[in-house]
Amino acid sequence: MSNKEFSEKLKSGIELAGKRMLKEKAMRGEDIIVSADGKTIQRIPASQVIASNQIH
Repeated sequence: MSNKEFSEKLKSGIELAGKRMLKEKAMRGEDIIVSADGKTIQRIPASQVIASNQIH
């Protein structure tokens, strides 16, 4: 397996894990913590993130 193939598999695995985590948090009614600029911290309901399609 080349480095490029490994990197692609790793990236897709991390994306899948993130989606699963988000769905589990939404099912439990939990929030996620985000910081887009590295300064401002926000709590957003996981269900809102899923509904607004902010996660790909």
